[in-house]
Amino acid sequence: MAGTRYTRPKLEPSAPTNSYPAMSKQAFDQKLAALEELRSAADVVQPLRKALKDRNNYFVSKVAAIVAQRQLAELTPDVLAAMERFFQDPTKTDPQCWAKNALIKTLKDLGHRGPAVYLRGIEHIQMEPVWGGQADSAGTLRGACALALVECSLDALEILRYLGDRLADTEKTVRVDAALAIGQLGQPVGALLLRLKALIGDTEPEVVGQCFLSLLGLHAEEAIPFVGRFLRSGPEETRAEAAAALAQSREPAALEQLTELWQERLSPDMRATILLSLAASPLPQAAEFLLSVLTEDSGDLAKTAITALARSRLHGELRERTLALLGNKPADVRRHFEQEFGKRAV
Repeated sequence: MAGTRYTRPKLEPSAPTNSYPAMSKQAFDQKLAALEELRSAADVVQPLRKALKDRNNYFVSKVAAIVAQRQLAELTPDVLAAMERFFQDPTKTDPQCWAKNALIKTLKDLGHRGPAVYLRGIEHIQMEPVWGGQADSAGTLRGACALALVECSLDALEILRYLGDRLADTEKTVRVDAALAIGQLGQPVGALLLRLKALIGDTEPEVVGQCFLSLLGLHAEEAIPFVGRFLRSGPEETRAEAAAALAQSREPAALEQLTELWQERLSPDMRATILLSLAASPLPQAAEFLLSVLTEDSGDLAKTAITALARSRLHGELRERTLALLGNKPADVRRHFEQEFGKRAV
């Protein structure tokens, strides 16, 4: 759904990229299997401390995940030391940033609040050879550091300076994470950065959508009319992001922006976007609006309203009410009901 936080696809290697030259794949797999046993072992601090010193970035990423799972805060210095090691000659020691990505997540999960490692990571660029040239592999790391900075012992304006820079990052996912982090920081002054970014726009609609969501979370009363302006003009993708963000708000005034827009001349695609966005609304009034559309329409909009009702968190309560409105609807609309509600348990 447009406007929700972008979810980055996880890249999982089929084999370690820089395993020891003398170690066969079978031996390395056995090493990984032995490591997995530490997830439930009794005495793990020393074995994991040693494992964090391993040269293989893929192996260390797995070690870091176990440290985080076991919440072994006493290993924080060892995790920091591993981070420092993988920052050295990083394209050779940590291709694709697998180790650094896992280690930074572990530090955040362990509650490490020292800003130095996150400030280093948030500006790290790692160009690696790809077919036809080079590509930066550190986008995930920069985004993770942006989100981790929110909880650091650092002045809020200083944090916003770094997050503001990341709103102009070359990677879409980093820009999304920066907008999300500004909202999580909870500083009203952060709204200025988000508003400016929304007004300037972005080549990727999801970035502007996250700006809308963060603005609504910071100060809904001021943000609702601002986001509402984007509903009525501009690229269709941006309008869809505005609709999705407003639909997720708990403020009735945000829903009113959408229901008022419904009365205007809109393209069929925009009407469908509004209906599907309302599936994410936490407000009962949104479900009532969807039911009213189903009452009045017997074509494609009726089907879209059914899809939205089936996706609603209230779909169990709405099933019978939706079914009751289908008596005089065409057979294809009734079949659509069965298909959509049949996918979800009551």
